[in-house]
Amino acid sequence: MRSIIEAVFHYAEVQPDRLCLADDTHAVDYQTYRKKICQFATFFQSLEISAGDNVVIEASQRIEYLAIELALQLIGAVFVPLEHNCAEEKIKSFANRAEAVLLVTNRLIHVEGLPSMLFDDVCRKAEVLESFTPKEFPEGDTVCEILFSTGTTGLEKGVVLTHDNDVALAENAIYGVDLKSDNVELIFSPFNHSHGLRRYYANMLKGAAVIMQQSAMDMKRMYTHMEQYHVNAMDIVPSALRVILQLSGDMLGNYNEQLRYVQLGAAPMRKEDREKLKRLLPNVRLFDLYGSTESGITCVYEFNCGEEKVNCIGHPTKNTEIFIVDENRKPIKSSAENPGLLASRGRMNMLGYWKDDAETAKAMADGVVYSNDIAYFDEDGDIILLGRKGDVMNVGGKKVSPFEIENAVNKISGVADSGCIAVKDKNYGEVPWLFVEMLPGAGFDAKIIRDVLFTALEPYKVPQCIVQIDRIPRTYKGSLQRAKLREMQRRDTVEKE
Repeated sequence: MRSIIEAVFHYAEVQPDRLCLADDTHAVDYQTYRKKICQFATFFQSLEISAGDNVVIEASQRIEYLAIELALQLIGAVFVPLEHNCAEEKIKSFANRAEAVLLVTNRLIHVEGLPSMLFDDVCRKAEVLESFTPKEFPEGDTVCEILFSTGTTGLEKGVVLTHDNDVALAENAIYGVDLKSDNVELIFSPFNHSHGLRRYYANMLKGAAVIMQQSAMDMKRMYTHMEQYHVNAMDIVPSALRVILQLSGDMLGNYNEQLRYVQLGAAPMRKEDREKLKRLLPNVRLFDLYGSTESGITCVYEFNCGEEKVNCIGHPTKNTEIFIVDENRKPIKSSAENPGLLASRGRMNMLGYWKDDAETAKAMADGVVYSNDIAYFDEDGDIILLGRKGDVMNVGGKKVSPFEIENAVNKISGVADSGCIAVKDKNYGEVPWLFVEMLPGAGFDAKIIRDVLFTALEPYKVPQCIVQIDRIPRTYKGSLQRAKLREMQRRDTVEKE
């Protein structure tokens, strides 16, 4: 298949009645989904949207949203998704930077010189139209989407992707978790984000089914979906998993024989969530996915298969070549004593950042995407991730990964979560500084924690300062916000002075 849209149309012919998508209100088979896509394509053509036009769409966990995406791609336009409920000023910024010809949102937003429509109005007008019948499908090297990051600081970068990129990204997901054609996958991740979109692409390329859910907090709906559609696979970000485990207790364990796999990505899991998931689902394959918007899933690690390795991100995926480079982007033979920066090559890599040659050159060259993640290959050929370039500290000339310290701390009884940062030191250059979140009812004792760490780590890795805080700051995906920890440390130091 040259594109995801071509795959959907293929399955609409060979398995028209097969379940394709379901959301919180209804479900469609492949034949019905194709009709929706064609109606939206007719509508956009009536607005004179044509090949190469960028259309900005506010995301939602609705079938119609994904049909709009494929309709735009079918007519050669470029899909530019926005985060649901994105701030109005940020929407205007995205629309202008993307040079959009149309803006579709859930509430009407006026952008000077840009036609705008409400999402529900687009759906209502499209559903009464005749289906558009494509004469041909787009070529694989055609640009089909721009994924803008939605960071809170700095100028967001637009990742430019082709149809062939999306097919390669989908293949990496398929082969990474052994996705079958009768897959029925429940996805909580938002579909403006690369993680959720690419799980959807994988199922469409395989002719499988996707169940979309708006909120991870709606346990009744989740378990209704599990039963109604006989869900046999799940994709969850760690923050959503934590909510599910907190709100439904051990109920997920009832699906140990029904589920084939659960895949987690976008951020690390907390220790207690990871262990509880392994306990509840001993017969289910559990995967950690490592990747980025620029490259998709580049590594997969099945963490409940044999003895779990600390900081392991597994092996490269089907279309991915992983190698380790030095600061000058020269490949090196890596090891625990000689780590380097992780780089990837393959069909899945982005073309570059939208109209930003300078940032593109910082991230990639000759088709290779260079990350700021420090890693090495171990003796088994597995990739061990030490942390981000700015996070790994230099303690008296020795590289120390905050991950290693956090993993050791999180094994201590009573510790709920932890975060480690580097602090400047006149004797060693940098030293570790640790923040700890305790479980309810557990007492905090810095000396006990330090004593345990001296038995688990080399002395120079043991934090000189250990501070208790109410909650370790994390993003909605579960990523540790080290910048906030650094601000806490600076504030604490100033107050003491």
